This record gives sequence, structure tokens and C-alpha cells, in this order.
Amino acid sequence: MVWLGTGSGWRPEIAEAVENMPGIDWVEAVAENVCPGHLPESLVRLRERGVTVVPHGVSLGLGGAERPDEGRLAALAERAEAFGSPLVTEHIAFVRAGGALTASGPLEAGHLLPVPRTRDALDVLCENVRIAQDALPVPLAVENIAALISWPGEEMTEGQFLYELADRTGVRLLIDVANLHTNHVNRGEDPAEALAELPLEAIAYVHVAGGFERDGVWHDSHAHPVPRPVLDVLTDLASWVSPPGVLLERDENFPEAEEMRGELAAIRRAVEEGAERRPETGAAPVAGVRPGTRQCAGDATRQRLALAQTAVLSALVAGTPVPEGFDRVRMGVQARALTAKRADVVARVAPELPVILGDGYRAAFLAYAQTQPMTGGYRRDALDFAEHVLAERPGNTPARRELREWWLERAGSRPRSRRPAVRLARATRRVLLRR
Repeated sequence: MVWLGTGSGWRPEIAEAVENMPGIDWVEAVAENVCPGHLPESLVRLRERGVTVVPHGVSLGLGGAERPDEGRLAALAERAEAFGSPLVTEHIAFVRAGGALTASGPLEAGHLLPVPRTRDALDVLCENVRIAQDALPVPLAVENIAALISWPGEEMTEGQFLYELADRTGVRLLIDVANLHTNHVNRGEDPAEALAELPLEAIAYVHVAGGFERDGVWHDSHAHPVPRPVLDVLTDLASWVSPPGVLLERDENFPEAEEMRGELAAIRRAVEEGAERRPETGAAPVAGVRPGTRQCAGDATRQRLALAQTAVLSALVAGTPVPEGFDRVRMGVQARALTAKRADVVARVAPELPVILGDGYRAAFLAYAQTQPMTGGYRRDALDFAEHVLAERPGNTPARRELREWWLERAGSRPRSRRPAVRLARATRRVLLRR
């Protein structure tokens, strides 16, 4: 077991604040956002100071029906080696569906979606985790996710599902207490019951994050302060076991350094309060009976899961009918959330597009997304969106010319310019001059 201490999620927007924050023992970086050959200087400095860096993957889709992609696994392994990390982490989720197992086109969610807590899904997940463990140079820990939707016909609680996963594979667990709170609000699941069923000895570390409630739905935004109920779940967990590490996540609406310090202090207090309640003899026994090891998932099992996940994802991103047994209202909320996230992420990976299209960017993208599901990642999505707008808007306006030039520069096998930053600055200046 690696003792990590108190940490913070590292993002470029708060790199300086994290570097200068007292009491930061370790940081976590989104694996897909860093390149081993060109590590951010901030992370290099932290590593040189002895601060542990943990790569946190978001795109493997270990809960999907397909076996993990070898290229994605190799990339995650490279990041672990580049940082000298003691472990890497990913999610218990599916992020894409369709493909060969369903004889249909591929679909991507661009988001972490829940797997059904069924024997079929567990068999597939266990085999996928073992494949990942064999390909990685350090131990793997997997995270429970937040969800807006529930699968009908589930056979296990979240705690039971995680217990059996850890028992069968030896994988470590990254417990997100904010996600336990989210599932309490959205799916009526008691965090205390989940904690009582967990294999506490398998916990690698803990995530803490903020969110907000709207119309009875909790949104795990990572863009708001950590609320009291999430800290209460952390205290409850700490009353069972001393977590090896606790980390504050923030992905948007980054606060000032003083506010971050306050949140980290609140997290430390919550852990201390839990420790005071913990029996002197240690954590309470883990509930439940250890299940026996099951066989690996066969092709028929993977195909059943693939068909079910494809039907759900297609309903969310392609407008097909909602599968029987799912809450149609919640599916609609999830579909709108996925579309909004696509618009936001495309605007970040291709910041020229909102500049070129101005105030009309978001409406144009949301209209595009209603009929065009994502199939090749966000950068491909940006190119497809630009091509769609060019086809839908004939003429020779300055904005269309600029958009066409942007698309031509990136759609070919070779970029036409090596100076995208200069082009963005010119596009921004033209938009400002037109106002």
C-alpha cells in the first residue's frame, strides 16, 4: 500500500496555485492531457520536489464490452513511467459502444457512463481489468462513477459489485465520495450501505469534489465548492478506515488559491473527525461473504453487453428509442448533458471555432449534435462540425471563409500552417474589429 497523504488535482489553469499550496503531498493529472515527451514544466518541478504524480485515465472504457485498446493501455503505461508513478487509475465505466460486436457503427459518449451491475457486466469488467493490469507497469486502481441513470434488472448493489471486482482481480479501488453522494440523490442509494459493503483494505485513495442540484438531479460538476454532504460521506469512510490518500478535484470555474486552501483544510478536518470515531481496534469487519472466482467472459457474454450498451448510448446521442425499463426523463437529462459537454469540450480543444462563429457557435453546435453523434473523439468532432457548418451555410461571408481556411488547414494529411496560435490571434482580432 502506498501512503499518499493530501493531494490536489493538477490542471494547467491552477498549476501555479497547486505548486505553491502548502501541505500538498501529491497531485493527480488527467493522463490523456499530458504527453510523456513534453511534460508540463509545473509537473516536472513538482516531481523534482518529491511530490508524487498519479496519471488518471478517462478514456479506456474498462466497463465496455470490447477488450481494452492496446494503444490506450500503452499510452497510460508511458505516462506512469514518465512520472515514476506508484500506481495509475481509471474508471468503472463505458465510454463507447457499437462496432464489430454489434455489426453497427461506433458511437462515443465523450463521458463516463455506468455499467449495469449484473453478472455479465462484472465478468466482462473483471477480464478487462486483468488485461489492463497485465499491460501496466504499476498497480491499477479503478473509480466508482457518478450516474444520472440506472439500469433496470441490476443484480448487485454498488458495494457488492465493487467487493466482488476487487476480490476476483486484486485491483485497488479509488473511492469517490462525491460520486457516492451523487448516486444517493439521483438513484436513491445509501452511501453508508455502500461503504459498509466495500473491501476497505483495497482502497488506494479517495476523491472529493463539488457539484450542484437542479430539479432533483445532482450534477457532479467538479466546478463548485465541496458541499457538506460530501464531506459527511468522507467522514463516514474515515470512521471505517484511514484512507491512504485524499484528493480534491476541480475541473472548471477554478477558485482562488485561498478558497482551495479552505477546501483542503475542510477535507483534512473531515478525515480527522472520522478518525476520532474509529474504534481503537481498527475498521469494522467488511460485510458480506467472499465470493468464489468465476470464469472469464466469453464472446456471447460480451455480445450481450455490447448490444445493451449500444442501445443505451444510441438513445443518448443518436435519438433512437429509449430501451425498455429506463427512466425516459432521466435519459433525456443525460442526453442533454452529453450534448452540452460536447459543445464545451470542442470549444476547448478547438478554441478557434467559437472565435470564428461568435455568439452563434453554441446554437450551431447543439443543432449539429442532435443528428451527428460523436464517433472519433473530440478533435475529430471539431473537424466534422466545421465541415457540417460549411455544407449548411453556402456563401462567401468572412466567417465562412475563415472557417473554411481553418478546416482545410487541419483536415488534410499535412497542416498548411505551422502557426495555429498566430491564426487564432488573427481570427480573434478580426472578430473584435467587426463588433
